[in-house]
Amino acid sequence: MTSRYSDLDWLVINTIRTLAIDGVQAANSGHPGLPLGAAPMAYVLWTRFLRFDPADPHWPNRDRFVLSAGHGSMLLYSLLHLTGYDLPLDELRRFRQWGSRTPGHPESQLTPGVEVSTGPLGQGFGNGVGMAMTEAFLAATYNRPGHTLFDHYTYAIVSDGDLMEGVAAEAASLAGHLKLGKLIYLYDDNHISLDGPTDLTFSEEVLLRFAAYGWHTARVADGNNLDAIEAAIRESQAVTERPSLIAVRTIIGYGSPKAGTSKVHGSPLGADGVRATKQALGWDPDAHFFVPDEVHSYMQAARERGAMLRTDWHARLTAYAASYPAEARQLRRSLEGGLPDGWRAALPAFDASGGEVATREASGKTIVALHGTIPWLIGGSADLSESTRTPYTMTHSFQADAYHERVIWFGVREHGMGAVLNGMAAHGGVKPYGGTFLTFSDYMRGAIRLAALSHHPVVYVFTHDSIGLGEDGPTHQPVEQIAALRAIPNLWVIRPADANETVVAWQVALERSAGPTALILSRQKLPVFDRATMADAGGVQYGAYVLREAANGTPRIILMASGSEVALALQVQATLAERGVPARVVSFPCWEAFAQQPEAYRDTVLPPAVRARLSIEAGVAQGWERWVGNHGACVSVETFGASAPYQVLFQQYGFTVEHVVDQALAVIGRTG
Repeated sequence: MTSRYSDLDWLVINTIRTLAIDGVQAANSGHPGLPLGAAPMAYVLWTRFLRFDPADPHWPNRDRFVLSAGHGSMLLYSLLHLTGYDLPLDELRRFRQWGSRTPGHPESQLTPGVEVSTGPLGQGFGNGVGMAMTEAFLAATYNRPGHTLFDHYTYAIVSDGDLMEGVAAEAASLAGHLKLGKLIYLYDDNHISLDGPTDLTFSEEVLLRFAAYGWHTARVADGNNLDAIEAAIRESQAVTERPSLIAVRTIIGYGSPKAGTSKVHGSPLGADGVRATKQALGWDPDAHFFVPDEVHSYMQAARERGAMLRTDWHARLTAYAASYPAEARQLRRSLEGGLPDGWRAALPAFDASGGEVATREASGKTIVALHGTIPWLIGGSADLSESTRTPYTMTHSFQADAYHERVIWFGVREHGMGAVLNGMAAHGGVKPYGGTFLTFSDYMRGAIRLAALSHHPVVYVFTHDSIGLGEDGPTHQPVEQIAALRAIPNLWVIRPADANETVVAWQVALERSAGPTALILSRQKLPVFDRATMADAGGVQYGAYVLREAANGTPRIILMASGSEVALALQVQATLAERGVPARVVSFPCWEAFAQQPEAYRDTVLPPAVRARLSIEAGVAQGWERWVGNHGACVSVETFGASAPYQVLFQQYGFTVEHVVDQALAVIGRTG
């Protein structure tokens, strides 16, 4: 059978390979094995299937490509350079160097054309599922007869390591259930991981596993058979109600002296190895970062193809807007990451006379209101919707036959949920959120960290926020989780003190575009503060604010707390006042927002002259020293909890008026 591919195609493939190994060698660091083995499949995908425009990396209906095996980043950088993205050859020469746009693993906020930040294995796999879900939602929401705005694919190259990770299994199971037919993954089946042959640990029948998930599967026996790769992708496109996994048998480090071994996975080839590899590929061994003129000409045609595709799409959008002006306005606003006009008007307000309300309950009512005013708000819970008070509906949820719905059942898949949410945020056009118990944020930490790194505006709804969880005991009672989340740069952690603070916390989270936000919410009911005698809940936007001033306006001590402990601080304030000790109560829901306030504002809340400070929070005290200072103290939980009613636990762990008053007086005594 005559191949449809020519010598020019192979010249491009070997250009990709040699650029990759030159970049790794120049850095004396990196992973040459995957680019050498996977370049043919990547080339077929990028030149025969992938719809993109290098001049506009964010064109909404472009196909998405995820290099889940992010350690092979020089493969992606070589493709981006050759196809005309704003990634000059000098950036490839500066691979893994300070200030370059070619870091060791792809970063979406840094490099044009990189859709998601990958490298931690399995995350990109889950991101792709989120992207495919978003495409399905947007298509179901906006497409009309004769007006197709969204019909793109999500592709990825995944590795053995990706498929070993549990997050990929969670995401794959969800994708199969949802029948995401526009999700196609190429599996770099090279039988090698960092430690050695995969049969040391990985002997399962991968394609059978994915078939059991509900995926279409295919196999390409030779990773250098371009026609077979193309045929497998076309076959997968024809399967419209199942995601596809194509196992492509490759040779890691193809053409190098160490081909087929783990030695070529994560180490440079060395000067001699680079020469030998180039010679094996029919390349000039003395040519470094060399791109033949005919390769430049051929690959730059991607700009022309992309411009035509993008221009056609914008023409379709214009025609759509003429027929469906309201929908077009909504779409534009959502793609911009904005919010509808007047969206705050429907938010609930809570009155102190209405009784106590758990902040998870207040959040649930807020989400319901937001769903009615923000048509692109979409999310759900990891099988805990009744507990997290995320919207609970069996009849109106995102399913294979109802992609237009906005309540997602993620199942017991916290890690997968986190990765999926990142993919949804990266895709654009939606405001994603996901909920679970705070203690299970540990399962999601890898995804949360990548959301913060990538500036994805994901909202996490973490409920059951302390030993206040009660009888479920220490396995479910978060102690260190709030401190652990606060340690992640660019993640805002908001722990509201009452129902109205919760509403404002949601406002802050949705208006934040530079990164993710974690809402930390109580299981137990809390008082709704009488704002007629206290400061407005709008102070949440500043991170910390004076909730109630000392009786005479000159505090001897500042009591600062978050969440359920703010009510305790108010009781302590009243008891101290009875003893003639004026105290200020500061509600402190968000350290990160407070740290960004001008120093002048921070000093009005925490006057430097008031050295007596006491923090009250039912978790480890780590980090509070920044705010209490050298002379302050913390009332905290420095051990695991126990199984008992929450009222008993708070008493046993010292969260009582009497104990906190004693601590406050001790601090005052030390500071004079």
